[in-house]
Amino acid sequence: MSNSGPVYGFSRAVQSKIEKKYEPELEERLVEWIIAQLGADVCRPEAGRTGFQVWLKDGTVLSQLINSLHLADKKPIKKVQTSDKAFKQMEQISQFLIAAEKYGVNKMDIFQTVDLWEAKDMAAVQRTLMALGSIAVTKNDGFYHGDPNWFHKKAQENKREFTEQQMRQGQNIIGLQMGSNQGASQSGMAGYGLGRQIIG
Repeated sequence: MSNSGPVYGFSRAVQSKIEKKYEPELEERLVEWIIAQLGADVCRPEAGRTGFQVWLKDGTVLSQLINSLHLADKKPIKKVQTSDKAFKQMEQISQFLIAAEKYGVNKMDIFQTVDLWEAKDMAAVQRTLMALGSIAVTKNDGFYHGDPNWFHKKAQENKREFTEQQMRQGQNIIGLQMGSNQGASQSGMAGYGLGRQIIG
C-alpha cells in the first residue's frame, strides 16, 4: 500500500484519523462513475482502499477520466501511457491534478501526488474526484456519463441586468433593513450622563 516503513506513536494516530475519513460507499460510487465515464474497457478494481489506490496509482485511469470530459482535440493530457517507473506514474498523476484544477476543481479540494501514490490520504483522493464529478454534472455539456444524482450540482452565478429606469426607481425605495422613523421621537429619554430617576 505504501513505500514508507511502519508508522508509530503520534504519526500513527494521525494516520489512523486520516484513514477513518475514507468512505467505502463513496469508493463504490466513484468506481461506478469512472467505469461509466470510460467504458467497459476499464477493469474494475478490487474492493477496498488498497484496491482503489492500486487502480489509480499509475495515473492512467485518472488521465483518461479527465480527458473524457473534453473534446477529442482539446484533451488536456496528450500522452497517456502505462509505466512501472515511479517517477513516470507520479508525473501522470501530477498532469491529472493540473488538468483538474484547470477544469474548475478548487485548489483546496485537490490532493497531493503522495496522497495517492503512497496512499497517505485516500480520502483526499475521493474528495478531488467528488469535486470533479460535481463540476462535470454542473457543466452539463454532454461529456458527463453516468447517473447525475451521484454528484451535487455546484451553485452557479445568477447574473441580472437592470434597465436605467429600474435603477432609478430603486433609488427611491427605503430598504426594510433601514426601518422607519415614523412615530419615533426622543421624548422621555434622559440626557447622557444623567442618572435614572426612580419615583417611589
